Formats: sequence, structure tokens, C-alpha cells
Amino acid sequence: MDPRHTGEILKHLEKQNELLMEAYNSMSHELHKLQVEEEMLMRKFYELMTAQGLTKKNEKNTNVSNGDQVRDDSVLLTNNTGGNSYGGKSEQSSAIVPVNDNEQH
Repeated sequence: MDPRHTGEILKHLEKQNELLMEAYNSMSHELHKLQVEEEMLMRKFYELMTAQGLTKKNEKNTNVSNGDQVRDDSVLLTNNTGGNSYGGKSEQSSAIVPVNDNEQH
């Protein structure tokens, strides 16, 4: 490396570092917005599943009177996105989704 160009190289690297930090901050902000949107959608999905579960619970009374056994379970859905190299944080989201399973014995 030529010592005459050290100053220019330093300025260039500082400019690159600044641009990379701006890109990182922009991507982090976008990631946060998407995580908030994901959480909102998962809540709406859970509400929808709950509403459908309520209609099936109304059907449960007729199924029980017919001798059918009805089992209600819940499933935990998780989404691990791993960690990022800058913050070392592990990103994880989850939702509890009710599942209705009608079994005849």
C-alpha cells in the first residue's frame, strides 16, 4: 500500500462504513416493522381460529349427544429466524393456535 494514498483510502473506508451503517439501520427498521406486522397478523389469525373454534364448540353439544368424543387441543407455532451478526439477538415469534380434532371411539 502506497503511503501517499493512505488519507484517501481512510476517507473512502470511512464513507463505506457510514453507508453500511445507514443500510444496516434501514434494514433493522424494516425488520422491526415486519415483525410488528407479523405479530398483528398472527393475532388476527388466532382470533379467526378462535371464532371458528366457537362454532365447533356449538357443534360439540350435538356430537356428544350422538356419542362422539370431541377433543380440543392447542398448537404452538414458532418461527426462529436465527441471530444477526451485529446485535447477536435471536429473533423468534410464536402463536398459539387452537386445533379441534373430532375422534369417534
